[in-house]
Amino acid sequence: MSSSLKTAAISHPDLGRGGNLYRVAIVGAGSLKGKEIAEVLNDRNFPSADVKLLDDDESLGQLESVGGEVTFIQKIRAEEFRNLDFTFFGSDTQCTRRNWTIARDAGSDVVDLSFALEDEPDATVRSPWLERQLGQALVPELQPGPAVIAHPAAVVVALLLLRAQKAGKVERVVATVFEPASEHGQKGMDELHEQTVNLLSFQQLPKSIFDTQVAFNMVARYGEQSVPTLATVESRILKHYRKIAGKDALTPSLLLVQAPIFHGHAFAIHVEFAGAADVESISQSLAGEHVNITHGPEEAPTNVGAAGQADIQVSVVPDANQLNGFWLWAASDNLRIAASTAVECAETMAANRPRGKVQ
Repeated sequence: MSSSLKTAAISHPDLGRGGNLYRVAIVGAGSLKGKEIAEVLNDRNFPSADVKLLDDDESLGQLESVGGEVTFIQKIRAEEFRNLDFTFFGSDTQCTRRNWTIARDAGSDVVDLSFALEDEPDATVRSPWLERQLGQALVPELQPGPAVIAHPAAVVVALLLLRAQKAGKVERVVATVFEPASEHGQKGMDELHEQTVNLLSFQQLPKSIFDTQVAFNMVARYGEQSVPTLATVESRILKHYRKIAGKDALTPSLLLVQAPIFHGHAFAIHVEFAGAADVESISQSLAGEHVNITHGPEEAPTNVGAAGQADIQVSVVPDANQLNGFWLWAASDNLRIAASTAVECAETMAANRPRGKVQ
């Protein structure tokens, strides 16, 4: 075990008391989400005695760094799930569905970043950010069902709208979400890159992921062969929003657009208040944990600027044609928010696990 992981376990104030450490597996360790989980585990000082990296044949033997220690990605096998406390599924949906019950039956708590388990009867769609915002208390469960992370776009929209309501009653919300290629994993990133290169060299475009041109283009639907469709993702964002934003939250009109960007969500959110409001009061209501308000054109949020940042970057601009209307222009790192949500879910679940299981 690396010295950084030992220090992390000792320094964390809430987890691992009494020297108890947790054994963790990341399924899909070679994926963009899997790599981000490993980084966030280290950044948040998650008290891990061991972080096991698992993936399919494409990534076997690949070297990855966890907590400053280089390790190999191993093949997914049933015996690898024995004696685990937490299993993070950053894999594709098929891999998650094949393996999650094996992890659960071996005694591991399951955190799903693939959304494969969102319709399982005992699954819970979660966002600790929103749970804190709403003051929700987590009900202890000795054998919790899988925790499915809320879609990162749903987390951003829900957090901003709940806070905006502190500045006044909100009557109407319209949100346009600009989707990055990284939401389709490394293959989506590769296809956008290849399309860009091929267009510039007048070559045929690869379309195995999006089934349409996304390079130098903005589309509101993919080709017929693309899975999942933009409509499916849009529906998931709204479904997750309703689950995490609270029963009284105003549901926005939402449009999801595939943008020709590699990484990071961007948002154009129009908020209409019932009464008078101003930029300063709205900015004050939005500011706080996980939200960074920017001022001036030189600091305007961009998906590039949000890369690697845990906070949502937001600017507030008045609508020149509507007295009580305002635009929230926001950007966030989709992978970092997903991984942070997953690790925070594990932290809250850790409080219910038996102490002294792993020595």
